[in-house]
Amino acid sequence: MAATEEVFYEQLDHGVFRATEHTVGPWSDKAQHLGPVAALLVRGIECCEPDERRSVRRVSVDVLGPVPVDEVTVRAEVARPGRSVELVTAEIAASGRIAATARAWRMLRSDTADVARDDARRLADPAECPPMPLPAGWAGGYANALEWRTANAAAPEPGHAEVWARQRMPLVAGEEPSPLQRLFAVADCASGVSSSLPFEQWAFANTDLTVHLAREPHGEWVGLDARMTLGPDGAGLTRTTLHDAAGPVGQSAQALLPTRL
Repeated sequence: MAATEEVFYEQLDHGVFRATEHTVGPWSDKAQHLGPVAALLVRGIECCEPDERRSVRRVSVDVLGPVPVDEVTVRAEVARPGRSVELVTAEIAASGRIAATARAWRMLRSDTADVARDDARRLADPAECPPMPLPAGWAGGYANALEWRTANAAAPEPGHAEVWARQRMPLVAGEEPSPLQRLFAVADCASGVSSSLPFEQWAFANTDLTVHLAREPHGEWVGLDARMTLGPDGAGLTRTTLHDAAGPVGQSAQALLPTRL
């Protein structure tokens, strides 16, 4: 990654970070988008008693309240050790208040190449996809901190989007983001890019982000094949197939709270 002054976070001390304007989300200029927050939680998980024999297979992030664009603290621990499977938890706090948590299952790697199979359809190669204009109403530094490309050859149907995105800047100053951090920096965008609701009239913040991985991601580009479903009683759900440039890597889900503005 080219050297740049622009980053999502500046590290102040061990586990202490200052969020920059590039983390600003769509609902308030004082609150971070969940993408950088989730990626920073995953960074905490990856740094917690790392073991090359294990890989993260599922992460569930829960939002307990707005994460301010300010100084935050990240703490992680192995909550349930095990020989083949272990549970790692992480939390991000600001001004003494826990704002978001993550729970990750790390499992032993093994060789299953001879039985590997995935029938999910592939997205168009990101190198062949045109730039994606940001949807009307997408505001905040985070939206502009990513490079976006459209993977849909034709006009997408309402509630469905196929897009590629990659970070324009590091997650933490002086560090190269891991592929898993890159994945989580983008995955939360699925509800936004696939929304059938106009941003000017509706808010649809998600309370969580859960990702299951079928393999480890690679590279800078993250693809989203996302579909939003809206119920008649105030509920919403976004389901997404996550991709890297080689193909599908897993699935994500987000519970939505649609609210008229």
